[in-house]
Amino acid sequence: MLQGIRFTVALKSTWSSLGGILIASLGIASSGAPVPAVGTAQSVSFRSTGNPVFEAADPDVLFHAGQFWVYPTGGGPDDRAAFYAFSSPDLKTWTRQGPILSFQSVQWIRDDGAPRRFAWAPGILHRDGRFYLYFSAGPNTPKPSRIGVAVAGNPQGPFVDIGRSLLVGSNGFEAIDAKAFEEPGSGRTLLYCGGSAGSKLRVFELGRDLTSIAREIPVQNPPRFTEGAFIHHRNRVFYLSYSHGNFRDASYSVHYCTSDSATGPWTYQGEILSTDAVHQGPGHHAIIQRPDTGEWLIFYHRWNGASRAGKLPARRSVCIETLQYDADGKILPVRMTEGLAPAHRP
Repeated sequence: MLQGIRFTVALKSTWSSLGGILIASLGIASSGAPVPAVGTAQSVSFRSTGNPVFEAADPDVLFHAGQFWVYPTGGGPDDRAAFYAFSSPDLKTWTRQGPILSFQSVQWIRDDGAPRRFAWAPGILHRDGRFYLYFSAGPNTPKPSRIGVAVAGNPQGPFVDIGRSLLVGSNGFEAIDAKAFEEPGSGRTLLYCGGSAGSKLRVFELGRDLTSIAREIPVQNPPRFTEGAFIHHRNRVFYLSYSHGNFRDASYSVHYCTSDSATGPWTYQGEILSTDAVHQGPGHHAIIQRPDTGEWLIFYHRWNGASRAGKLPARRSVCIETLQYDADGKILPVRMTEGLAPAHRP
């Protein structure tokens, strides 16, 4: 047992949320390790006493039916070829669900003959009783990275892939880090994606089905943009935040711009999160407002206690901080906090 963390494990069969079909096959992940079947939900419960919360990276977050739902890269036994979800009613007691989507069930993953594909950076959207998981299949070499979308009838899945990729990388564009955003007042749903190798942000309007591209919307590349774009709206201001620097070292950080439009032009405002004496490389974040208190929160990943020099270790941890604004609506730099116990490990 990890110090300060209680956890229990339960296995149960889960009916597909799209059609009520029980999926019962047991597969082998790309790493060669057996993983739970796509339709077999594995839940792990644990309690966190503060930051870091659990080992994973690139979190997106949703609040639904009294629960926070976090969708990260990794966090489970097969964290290279599957996605997991973490739920909590109070940000203290957590349950890991999954795998909610395994690359075993995504047939197009193998179509391009790439020697390996990793499950990266999911983004979540809830609309009309359906949950849409936009995910990346990387890396971008030797074949282009791709973005897919899978759908479920509940936040814990299982999610069912639509049977084709949504976007493919090309011409300096790496198809990663997809985040869907419902633009207030317009009825449009926008998909922000791209970055890393080409550091190129692209924005697309999704079709009404949320699983197709209606058109691309040209946007300027924000200053210091590297990857992991996220957008939120507060008091008639659009905040575009994103990661800057190398995700493997202490230069990784979160910056932001503002605009009166969801697609810019953008005014650079500064840094939100950056390395300090104890916590390294904070980045790839999501922002949400608590419906019960109105408080704004930022979910992100970081390294703890790693050296500032050189490449950082592979394992990162998800953390949560309060996000505050000044009287002019600017985001105040976040001071990273520390809890009483190590992060939960899958």
